[in-house]
Amino acid sequence: MAARRGRRRTCETGELMEAESGDGGSENTAQVYLPGRGPPLREGEELVMDEEAYMLYHRAQTGAPCLSFDIVRDHLGDNRTEFPVTLYLCAGTQAESAQSNRLMMLRMHNLHGTKPPLSEGSDEDEEEEEDEEQKPQLELAMVPHYGGINRVRVSWLGEEPVAGVWSEKGQVEVFALQRLLQVVDDPQALATFLRDEQARVKPIFSFTGHMGEGFALDWSSRVPGRLLTGDCQKNIHLWMPTEGASWHVDQRPFVGHTRSVEDLQWSPAEDTVFASCSADASIRIWDIRAAPSKACMLTTATAHDGDVNVINWSHREPFLLSGGDDGALKVWDLRQFKSGSPVATFKQHVAPVTSVEWHPQDSGVFAASGADNQITQWDLAVERDPEAGDAETDPGLADLPQQLLFVHQGETDLKELHWHPQCPGVLVSTALSGFTIFRTISV
Repeated sequence: MAARRGRRRTCETGELMEAESGDGGSENTAQVYLPGRGPPLREGEELVMDEEAYMLYHRAQTGAPCLSFDIVRDHLGDNRTEFPVTLYLCAGTQAESAQSNRLMMLRMHNLHGTKPPLSEGSDEDEEEEEDEEQKPQLELAMVPHYGGINRVRVSWLGEEPVAGVWSEKGQVEVFALQRLLQVVDDPQALATFLRDEQARVKPIFSFTGHMGEGFALDWSSRVPGRLLTGDCQKNIHLWMPTEGASWHVDQRPFVGHTRSVEDLQWSPAEDTVFASCSADASIRIWDIRAAPSKACMLTTATAHDGDVNVINWSHREPFLLSGGDDGALKVWDLRQFKSGSPVATFKQHVAPVTSVEWHPQDSGVFAASGADNQITQWDLAVERDPEAGDAETDPGLADLPQQLLFVHQGETDLKELHWHPQCPGVLVSTALSGFTIFRTISV
């Protein structure tokens, strides 16, 4: 069972898996299990998901694992809360051989919500028939890509969707996605595409000036086609769109970081401002109106104790969220960035943080994933209820941060997560174990 604590609003507290003894005896007890807190799993114990804590839960695999993906905005409407869910993902593989990699468009549909447990007296035959009707569906259009794909980010240029792709071979490419989106909606067109077209798909633009591989990549949400890319050699390049679906890439890198650039984020409020984070432990704020050698306007030199892996800029508040190798999550108020101190620090992860993202609608809510195979959901607005006990059901939860809403476990080697911008509360993650699509009762 999921543990509950006194909150300003009802929510789950971070235990989404139970440690359950497997010896079959009458003294089996379910307990909260959280990595790094309390004893490790003993022999004969296993993690069991509390299904009542999820409104939606589905998993999918695509063969080779995907290090990165992005959710493609669709024309099915905003604020979709009813089931079944349909969503589109663009992802890139990390296969064992360079020739085996693919850039993929996935259409996942008929994703129904979780069902209550079978009640006494229910008709099992009817349940099986209903299960068959509610079976989730996956359509997949793939194009060959030489080299593993480190990061994928999607943007729309008017009515044309494009994907920016960072390759382990050191180049950044832009692929047109319109045809891939069309064929995953039409089984006959998909068959024709896979037979006659997929091998001929090439990027519409490619840049090889980074002199090595990288991971950092972000499209501007304010200026269509404007792109930033950063590499493991500490360089950041600015892409400016030109006519004819092309780009001018400034060969002069932005100068400031001393080690690998791990992530980049355009400001959602200003056309010319962006943030970067690095393995040099710093977070920097830049303005492209200045020359690249003088564009760094603000710096927090020691933002984390070690590499700063990921950042995410809130679209609703002047907040930047960061995650590092130290397992810490930090919230930075950009109005106070010069102070070098975050306004909040949370330590739930016991291994490097691999992905962070603010909720697109709820300004205080964010999610994070870590190499400890936890996905955590947080709400800055949650306050402890002074009239409720600190750990009503389990004393082991007493020292959890009060803003921690939910902990999802059970994945292997988590890499990246994203909230769906049109389906409130729906999270998608990628890991060595595949994709997971879920919505919790907390968000």
